[in-house]
Amino acid sequence: MDEKKKKHQHQIKVELDDTVGQGEYVNFAVVTHSPAEFVMDFIRVLPGMKKSNVKSRIIMAPMHAKTLMMALQDNITKFEKKFGDIKVPKQEVKMPNIKMPDDILPN
Repeated sequence: MDEKKKKHQHQIKVELDDTVGQGEYVNFAVVTHSPAEFVMDFIRVLPGMKKSNVKSRIIMAPMHAKTLMMALQDNITKFEKKFGDIKVPKQEVKMPNIKMPDDILPN
């Protein structure tokens, strides 16, 4: 099989519908894991609100979680080369008081 046919066979068509394409703003994430998977809950926390709902939950295999981490690192590096360092406060940032169990995944 020639190189062009091989490359064509591995292409995946990805579609983004209008609803998902609008995106969801989040500013807080909770990451938990088991031996088989990583669970990432994405949350929007607003000042003065005592309760926040999970906007999206992503569940993936450990290999895919690590691949995501590497893709994020690559993109952060490229972003900082173009726009400058992303400033992260060294002081402890006040986070919402969310108590997660140590040994089980959240529902």
